Amino acid sequence: MGGEAKYEIHQNAYIKLVLHALKHQTSAVNGVLLGRLSAGNDDTVEIVESVPLFHSQIGLLPPLEIALIMIEEYYSDKGLSIVGYFHANERFDDFELGTVAKNIGDQISKYFPVAALLLLDNKKLEALSKGKDRSPVMQLYTKDASRNYIASEKWKDITDFDDHLDDISKDWLNPELFK
Repeated sequence: MGGEAKYEIHQNAYIKLVLHALKHQTSAVNGVLLGRLSAGNDDTVEIVESVPLFHSQIGLLPPLEIALIMIEEYYSDKGLSIVGYFHANERFDDFELGTVAKNIGDQISKYFPVAALLLLDNKKLEALSKGKDRSPVMQLYTKDASRNYIASEKWKDITDFDDHLDDISKDWLNPELFK
């Protein structure tokens, strides 16, 4: 890669991670970002999909390892890899990148050196859910450096890996989310 990496996130990937954070507003939530380097532009990481992981016990290694293996296996056939991580803290006023988020981000960057680490801002998330603010709800960290889904309470329909482990009939791929 020649210069500093640029990141493009597809709308559905962004909406899905916002909905996951809205569904579990009183918990820390996390997930992975899937994508690829843009064709013809190796300085741009294209984030095509996001997969919600957990909303409780987010630092536990065994469930995380299982989830990452399943996700990697499923998306590798689609030409996508894990290119980043998203995290929202439990506390409303906590906008610091914590140890768990840093550690998971560091692990992902071992396999994808320009991995994106997105930290959601709970205050902006709440303003967004009340229709007061439409600005981005996250901060991008790197190693070197349609909102109507919310009004319709679509966030209630998001399924993360915790939900799937509680009830395997709940699909962590969220195939019905945008239908």
